[in-house]
Amino acid sequence: MKRIILKLSGEALAGEKHTGFDEATVTVVAKQVKELVDAGTQVGIVIGGGNFWRGRTSETIDRTKADQIGMLATVMNCIYVSEIFRSVGMMTQILTPFECGAFTKLFSKDRVNKYFTKGIVCFFAGGTGHPYFSTDTATVLRAVEIEAEGILLAKAIDGVYDKDPKTNPDAVKYDEVSIQEVIDKKLAVVDLTASIMCMENKMPMFVFGLNEENSIVKAISGTFSGTKVTI
Repeated sequence: MKRIILKLSGEALAGEKHTGFDEATVTVVAKQVKELVDAGTQVGIVIGGGNFWRGRTSETIDRTKADQIGMLATVMNCIYVSEIFRSVGMMTQILTPFECGAFTKLFSKDRVNKYFTKGIVCFFAGGTGHPYFSTDTATVLRAVEIEAEGILLAKAIDGVYDKDPKTNPDAVKYDEVSIQEVIDKKLAVVDLTASIMCMENKMPMFVFGLNEENSIVKAISGTFSGTKVTI
């Protein structure tokens, strides 16, 4: 694949601390992405905000305001991870759907295409810019908009299972599963809105464990051991 979106979990980037950042973990991710970029792959990145904020867990804050805090959490994540990427030798830009002063650039497809032709990794921060939409939905939206060939989902578990493997030791892992089956069986690869967007726009996903050695490179190199979600 020549153009991909990589979705990273905020919690996964926090490592064993579960909050904030774990620089060693982020550096491992950066070095893998650099390998892809050096090979000519154009990479867009979306990062969740769960290492700082999960608005839906608060019952006292207005949902819109809680989601706005979450959007800003993703901006902080992208600024940090972008700097780690730069430290290993990549060029980066952060794009948001709303103005953030000098911190970011406003998202547009033309701007992304220009950056990609220069070998720049694009970070898509701030979600969709609207409440009630998750970073899963933002990931699929950006993938469709920039005409990515697929979405790489780096998660805490190594693929898609028929039930939660953390609580069900007999859970069976899928090597390949259709997006229709994901929706019908509520397999929770991404949320329902994102799943339907993938189905309608024929966007494949590759789900794998972030903590597996060289997992990001393997996801597009032919040695993929996670789950491919087909269209």
